[in-house]
Amino acid sequence: MCVIIVLLNYMKVFGEVLRGIDMKRIITYGTFDLLHFGHIYLLTRARALGDYLIVALSEDEFNEKEKHKKTYFSYDDRKRLLEAIRYVDLVIPEKNWEQKEHDIKLYQADVFIMGDDWQGKFDHLKEYCEVIYLPRTPEISTTQIIYDIGSGGYGRSIEFT
Repeated sequence: MCVIIVLLNYMKVFGEVLRGIDMKRIITYGTFDLLHFGHIYLLTRARALGDYLIVALSEDEFNEKEKHKKTYFSYDDRKRLLEAIRYVDLVIPEKNWEQKEHDIKLYQADVFIMGDDWQGKFDHLKEYCEVIYLPRTPEISTTQIIYDIGSGGYGRSIEFT
């Protein structure tokens, strides 16, 4: 219980610090398993739209129970990978579908970013911030990587424009 209170106090203080800094804050959500260049490209474009990028990373339990997918890497491993990316300023846990409004308010996000495969699904958040759906990188996906490896496929090189 004490740990939870300390964590909540930290989040409140952190939110106050962010409110006092004049910067454009971006928030995005995802599983980011089998991290690939499509993920990096999304994070690069998201960060280019602001000054501070918050990534809400789906926890293992949320992935399994709500998204019906099992990740290859654990939450902690995926979190460490994201924290190592220079475009990412903060990684927070995504525990459920409903937390987005709360996170936007808590972290004072100015822009909510998702891939365009979610087009229209989060328009209700426009009440709190700008909502942008970025085009996915069509040449790559985690599902495609799993399929290619399973079928003996080989890597490929894609040019960004």
